[in-house]
Amino acid sequence: MTDEIILTPEGIEKLNQELGERKIKRKEIIEKIELAKEHGDLSENAEYHEARDEQSFNEGRILELENIFKNAKVAKEKKGDGVQISSQVRLLVNGLEKEFTIVGSNESNPAEGFISYDSPLGDALLDKKVGETVTVKTPKGEISYKIIKIK
Repeated sequence: MTDEIILTPEGIEKLNQELGERKIKRKEIIEKIELAKEHGDLSENAEYHEARDEQSFNEGRILELENIFKNAKVAKEKKGDGVQISSQVRLLVNGLEKEFTIVGSNESNPAEGFISYDSPLGDALLDKKVGETVTVKTPKGEISYKIIKIK
């Protein structure tokens, strides 16, 4: 993964917190492994194998987070009144208001209202202003979104 990764300041903080928690968990997992070893035969020791699997997953995530930080770039501070990365945008779609925050792809979670700047909707919204309408092609057809507020 050598591509530049754009994160909001909040995203950096959240991932940094996760990295710290995983490094603490690393010590707990090592203790579980040592305790499981004391139970004897490792080939049939479910606790040992479970702890090793947990260790493998945790170490993989630590490496992934460290790689993200090596390639991460903090989103530029908002300038102007158009939609940018880290903007909170209230949209009118099919008569309903929806609110999204534009974030980097590593922070994206559409179910919680965080959409990536490089998603079809995020990309269409970039640099647009209040009152403008964007249309996004979806598998079910085109959907229009009117920007009613930007924070």
